[in-house]
Amino acid sequence: MFFDELNLNDDILDALDAMNFSECTPIQEQAIPPLLEGRDLIGIAQTGTGKTAAYLLPILSRLSDGGFPDDAVNCVIMSPTRELAQQIDQAMEGFSYYVPVSSVAVYGGNDGIRFAQECRGFERGADVIIATPGRLISHISLGNIDLSRVSFFVLDEADRMLDMGFIDDIMQIVKQLPAERQTMLFSATMPAEIQKLAATILHDPVEVKIAVSRPAEGIHQSAYVCHETQKLGIIQHLFAEMKESEETSRGLRVLVFASSKLKVKEIARALQRIGHDKGFTVGEMHSDLTQAERDDVMLRFKNGRVDVLVATDIVSRGIDIDDIRMVVNFDVPHDCEDYVHRIGRTARAGSEGAAITFVSRDDQSRFRQIEKFIGREVEKAPVPADLGEAPDYAPHAFDKSRRGRHRGGKGHGGKGRGGKERSSKPQDSQPKNDQPKNNPQGNNAPKANPSSPSATHSGEASAAAPAPAKKKRRHSRKKKPSTPQNPPQGA
Repeated sequence: MFFDELNLNDDILDALDAMNFSECTPIQEQAIPPLLEGRDLIGIAQTGTGKTAAYLLPILSRLSDGGFPDDAVNCVIMSPTRELAQQIDQAMEGFSYYVPVSSVAVYGGNDGIRFAQECRGFERGADVIIATPGRLISHISLGNIDLSRVSFFVLDEADRMLDMGFIDDIMQIVKQLPAERQTMLFSATMPAEIQKLAATILHDPVEVKIAVSRPAEGIHQSAYVCHETQKLGIIQHLFAEMKESEETSRGLRVLVFASSKLKVKEIARALQRIGHDKGFTVGEMHSDLTQAERDDVMLRFKNGRVDVLVATDIVSRGIDIDDIRMVVNFDVPHDCEDYVHRIGRTARAGSEGAAITFVSRDDQSRFRQIEKFIGREVEKAPVPADLGEAPDYAPHAFDKSRRGRHRGGKGHGGKGRGGKERSSKPQDSQPKNDQPKNNPQGNNAPKANPSSPSATHSGEASAAAPAPAKKKRRHSRKKKPSTPQNPPQGA
């Protein structure tokens, strides 16, 4: 289905035209019509399917049509993380370029200057508030914002909010909202707690469910069954192969995931020492960094000044960079969905990429569950001979050994016997962000290029485009609007 077949406001369609996007994704095709009718909705779909556009487009269309107060907050969008809040705000800039709708992004992790800027945004009047729960509650408790006339309430990545312990905060915010409102809940999964939440805050919702998460076809998945002490050596071999490949001009462009911020710091330090001799740069991303530091690291990674980014799951849903060549799981993720989100950072927009997972002895049972979840056996690559003997892949045997049912502890073939390696159990798992695709077909809004209406890719917030005067574009759909001088930013 095409966007112009939906009953969207013409100004919204003009913005999509300027960005050169015309076709809906399944979640958009199924969600937009009932949302335009004012129905509550539950949307269940994986990252990259276009969830952000699925709710932003109908909300903006209805706000543009009028009938809502000019002196009130009309929409509140809740995000579990600041990175996702930033991306939703970027999407808002792109989709609302021809619509007189204002928005303010409200998220923590900043100094008092940012807080004051948010307050000024409220005072000037904002139609849409995009917020993380804790920060919004801070403004509510200080009397900075009135939510009593909100017409639209959106929970994005509700399952992640549950994982991060935000459900009580969400219920506290809901108490500030009027009973008469349109509520939308989007989630990649639907555990019992989310079902209970939906039953509490939604009224007779339409349910839209897209297929369960599966890795993109363009991702070549492989795994190294290895000891903990062999992992850095394998990375060096992988980087050497990439340097020798025909695509050297692209740089390494590697994203390495680890289970805790402590491990991220250790891996980053080790790779920085190696990179000093081998000619590549390394950055790290975790929750101990300030917001300014995180923004700087992401900008340098996006611009190619950082070749390798080591990160916790804080960025498994929070970046949209289209040229990441390889994702390395230094540890096996504890959740099958997290595996899909992690490796989904490569092979974006129909390209190809590699996803490599290091599977230690204690991680084998968990990795087998991931293989069952994705419906395929992941290719096991041989550990380079100069790194020594590696354990066999025998997840069932190792699982029984840990439970005391294999007293000999030899597994199958006995390689790697004794399990002397250090456990890689996470100490401080980080929250994740939605990552989305690079256009309305993904979770992100498209962006217009200054010289062309075609989309580009970005995972960083940039200066907001100036709010142009609303254009009278009714019934002039055949002629595309000129691309703005400062292009709308999509997220």
